[in-house]
Amino acid sequence: MGLQSGLDILGPARAGGYAVGAFNTNDMEITQAIIEAAHETSSPVLVSLSEGALKFGGDALVAVVKYLAGNASVPVAIHLDHGSSYESCLRALRWGFTSVMIDMSHADEETNVAETARVVAAAHAVGVTVEAEIGRLGGIEEHVNVSAEDATLTKPEEAARFIERSGADYLAVAIGTSHGANKGKGRPFIDHERLQAIARLVPNPLVMHGASGVPASLVERFNQAGGKLADAVGIHSEDVEQAVTQGIAKINTDTDLRLAFTTSVRETLLNNPAEFDPRKLLGPARAEMKDVVADRMKLFGSAGRA
Repeated sequence: MGLQSGLDILGPARAGGYAVGAFNTNDMEITQAIIEAAHETSSPVLVSLSEGALKFGGDALVAVVKYLAGNASVPVAIHLDHGSSYESCLRALRWGFTSVMIDMSHADEETNVAETARVVAAAHAVGVTVEAEIGRLGGIEEHVNVSAEDATLTKPEEAARFIERSGADYLAVAIGTSHGANKGKGRPFIDHERLQAIARLVPNPLVMHGASGVPASLVERFNQAGGKLADAVGIHSEDVEQAVTQGIAKINTDTDLRLAFTTSVRETLLNNPAEFDPRKLLGPARAEMKDVVADRMKLFGSAGRA
């Protein structure tokens, strides 16, 4: 099936009551893990690249992702995550991305609408669909660094007005999730009533950022292998499942892959201190990430939907 636009994948998800994972990649092994998991679970998928990933891997990384995505047995979109400017989104369009996010959620509504509409016009002209954001998630991810004081939950009426005025195809909303590995204490509160109110007014696919589960078993293994990760808490699986029934059609996951990758590498080095073959480090890490991605796809309900 190979490359498709974001809306080609997310439209059926919103209509069908399931969500599709958008998994961040930074190299070949992560991309392989994502697409192999999608193949094994028969799931559509979005492979996301942040501006940090593009700075790290450049057009060579994009070429790897395009090759693997184009030859996939399932629908795949290549997505720009948290594009910070019109120029950044244009670069992604030139590189062949099939979905882009323009994140002007830090700006006032008029600026957010205007800049999003500019990106929409350029992207739609070449058959690419657009994600935007209204409201602000707390936490840290790449260039996104929002304190708890500055985080603001999405207001339903503003979301409806914004999506109509901007022309965006899918909308990231703030309902209590946050970026990073420390999403709160105990079980972070997700405002499901707010999400339901947004979904009643916005028929477009809704997007949940900062939704990694941060599995306790992985955190424990990470720390046992010499890591130091305190107070790591993710979003509860029941909250994810409920959000999917309430209009969430795209769920971003990055932290879980980072944690799986680094835990595996730490364990391999700890158990085999003489090992210096990169393949013996990256192979098990790739397998660990694939398992995490496959589990997420089953949780989101996208398994078997390709």
